[in-house]
Amino acid sequence: MTDLHWKTSITNVQPNELRLRGYRIDELMGSVSFGQAVYLALAGELPSAEVGRLMDAMLVSSIDHGATPPSALAARTAASTGAPLNAAIAAGILSVNEHHGGAIHGCMGIIQVGLDMAAAGGKSIPEAAGELISKFRAAKRRIPGLGHRIHSDDPRTKRLFALAEELGLAGDGVAMLRALSETLKERTGKDLPINVDGAIAALLVDLKVSRELANGFFIMARVPGLMAHIHEEKNSMRPMRRIHPTDHEYDGPADRQVPSS
Repeated sequence: MTDLHWKTSITNVQPNELRLRGYRIDELMGSVSFGQAVYLALAGELPSAEVGRLMDAMLVSSIDHGATPPSALAARTAASTGAPLNAAIAAGILSVNEHHGGAIHGCMGIIQVGLDMAAAGGKSIPEAAGELISKFRAAKRRIPGLGHRIHSDDPRTKRLFALAEELGLAGDGVAMLRALSETLKERTGKDLPINVDGAIAALLVDLKVSRELANGFFIMARVPGLMAHIHEEKNSMRPMRRIHPTDHEYDGPADRQVPSS
């Protein structure tokens, strides 16, 4: 043992054996969902199947949002130059910041501030939300997680909240974000829907996931979508083309229904 010796509590690798947070990975394989494994890696404990199902749904919800988001455009542009897959994925991921994908981090912070205000002042969640809205309006600040440039009623949010209610996992985080949205509408007349980033933020608060990991959930979810855009760009488009950010059309499969289980 030297002065450079250090420790990790995440993965133990021995000859013919790998353990994640104490669990053999080969025993986790086929026994738990990817969402459960992600939660185990990040939070350190193996969650229930219900938490895993909600985690899976959150990851699916942000898998792609078309070719117009900055991450997709950046990935396609890099791919168009001949950059390899990993470099093009990196270009897309590096585009995830405050105004694209970063709303999860910001929204989690605001939700927690609201919950702390309620707890410290003995207030109800709607009362604390009202005070928080007043402060944000006075400072002329927007609340991340509310509003969307395309959707007036984000279907992903509705599904995530419905699933969380069904699984008994919706808690004060969801209640606070809903109260913020409703209070803002009452006071301004503006109906800013809770977008998918806000929904994920509220659910991560209820699942007690560290806010430091917030934007990583968007990144994990979006990588498969970026891979699809990169693959299409390399195999269907000419190299070094001028990529218009909005002038494109969909030519994939017609509308299909998810098979019933």
